[in-house]
Amino acid sequence: MSRHIDFDGIENFRDFGGYDTRHGRPLKTGLLYRSANHAYASEADLARMREMGLATIVDLRRSEERTREPNRRWAGFEAQVIENDIVSDHADWAVIMKDLTEITPQWFYDDGIGYYRRAPYEPRHIDLYSRYFRELAHGRGPIVVHCAAGKDRTGLICALTHHVAGVSHDDMMADYLLTNDEARLARKMDFLGPWIEKQVGLVAPREALKVAVSVNADYLETAFATIEDRHGGLDAYLEDVLGVDETMRERLHARLLA
Repeated sequence: MSRHIDFDGIENFRDFGGYDTRHGRPLKTGLLYRSANHAYASEADLARMREMGLATIVDLRRSEERTREPNRRWAGFEAQVIENDIVSDHADWAVIMKDLTEITPQWFYDDGIGYYRRAPYEPRHIDLYSRYFRELAHGRGPIVVHCAAGKDRTGLICALTHHVAGVSHDDMMADYLLTNDEARLARKMDFLGPWIEKQVGLVAPREALKVAVSVNADYLETAFATIEDRHGGLDAYLEDVLGVDETMRERLHARLLA
């Protein structure tokens, strides 16, 4: 199946359902969506999201990101929005880069590794991820989860969703890496270069921009290794930190599996 869904102004929009699971029932399609932010959605994009029947939008961005690039909504918007204003212990990307004298591919890679090491236990993520799973277990209809680029914060929660549902590690990682579509990467690089120059006054070389808009298997494995070290595994983390206990798992399976 084709997972990427083309929108005029929303990047990386795709269905992350449809995978086989160890329970013998695949994930449903048309229920689980992920994307980049909706700030640049066209009128046609808004109409399409309305027609998709999206019941919940989970915005994983910080408050300053939402202020800088506010999402657009369709007429008669009634979907539930999950977001928070919990202040992160770490500065926004645009703020950190203001201290740089040059932007390199290695800087973006190292920043990605550091982010995935912190992300599973950052309080604002714990709040958002916990609320996401509760909504997923009890929700009214299709859900879309997104952050700024729809690759890191979004990629981690989608991977955890796949784990809960019983999707294999290989399929989970393959879905995560679908962000690295060459044509879409080029478009995102064309957007990000001028954005960085406007925000921090630096010109990022193309090879650095490519790392910035991509995901790397090392990133997700770093998050999982951190969880393994602190909690002994994903299942213990999901239950102890995010509240995904056996009862919620049963609800999730009932709702998400075909």
